[in-house]
Amino acid sequence: MIQSVGIVVFTFLLLSCTNVNGEVKLKGVNHNTYTAVISDDSIKKIYKTSAEWKRQLTSEQFYVSRQGGTERAFTGEYWDNKRKGVYQCVGCRLPLFKSETKFKSGTGWPSFYAPLNSIVVTEKIDKTNGWTRVEVVCSRCDGHLGHVFKDGPKPTGLRYCLNSAALYFLED
Repeated sequence: MIQSVGIVVFTFLLLSCTNVNGEVKLKGVNHNTYTAVISDDSIKKIYKTSAEWKRQLTSEQFYVSRQGGTERAFTGEYWDNKRKGVYQCVGCRLPLFKSETKFKSGTGWPSFYAPLNSIVVTEKIDKTNGWTRVEVVCSRCDGHLGHVFKDGPKPTGLRYCLNSAALYFLED
């Protein structure tokens, strides 16, 4: 019952904070509140054509998030961002990572040790470029975010190595 109420509250907050473009604007919302209530039922898939994505995204955002590209190290907008807030998917504005889980990995890309929860990102096996990695995509729009590696800090030991071009930062 409590979880159902939480999902309803989150859905209301999400819908009330979503503008006509589907962007989530959560300023003034307690980020700890919505972190706990996102569930499978609250993430509705978004499907768009390549032409629709191209109209919405910059060329670099399209290359990274829709074609699985990678930006050059130390060039992305958020690799050294130290501000407090939430990192969202650039395509659909689904909240993905909190700034509190961001750490300096030395790789030149934004790195996090955990997503908001296991529901907001999907992991896929990536065998491109001659080696096997685990790709991370947005659970709502399937936008490519980056990869996850098992060389991160405690408490998870994971390093979600993401592209700034796949993210939108919403400052607290």
